[in-house]
Amino acid sequence: MKRKLEAARKGHDLLKDRRDEMMRRFLELIRESRRIRRRVEEELSLAGKEFARAAASMSEPALRTALLPGVGELRFSLEGKNIMGVETPVFSREKAGEKTGGYSYGFAFTSWRLDGAVRRMEQVLPELLMLAQTEKSCQMLAAELERTRRRVNALEHIVIPETRQAIRVIRMKLEENERSALVRLGRAKQ
Repeated sequence: MKRKLEAARKGHDLLKDRRDEMMRRFLELIRESRRIRRRVEEELSLAGKEFARAAASMSEPALRTALLPGVGELRFSLEGKNIMGVETPVFSREKAGEKTGGYSYGFAFTSWRLDGAVRRMEQVLPELLMLAQTEKSCQMLAAELERTRRRVNALEHIVIPETRQAIRVIRMKLEENERSALVRLGRAKQ
């Protein structure tokens, strides 16, 4: 039981250190996520305004035709990154099969504003991927942080006190047995 108590104390200390470091990294990720989110929201707002200007300067059928799915396709790859024992995603973008300089429409019947809006949306895509990566990492780290916190609390409030109590009970029982053995020896001598 003493070995179990010592192991529980060491495990408790290690888990507390892990929890503290995970919390530090979690807060860093939150700050980064907020910073990226602000940039993405600004860029998407500007792109939305440009799309609105393009829609105002073009006929609706021409705009719909221009925004049909393009010729090129985007491919994404997913890798893993280990943060304090938590496997977090790392997204990356691979361009494949693009023609016409990245635009899926001709320039004859479209507004130049549509080109700017599409270009801005294309420029914000890497930031969107980074935002998705950091927010998913935050979610995964938060879940692991909660599990670690529960383990620390279980050790601190249940396992260690119960083990101490068990050691006390065993010690009292052994002392009682020793006293009764001494009393028997004393009576046997008499």
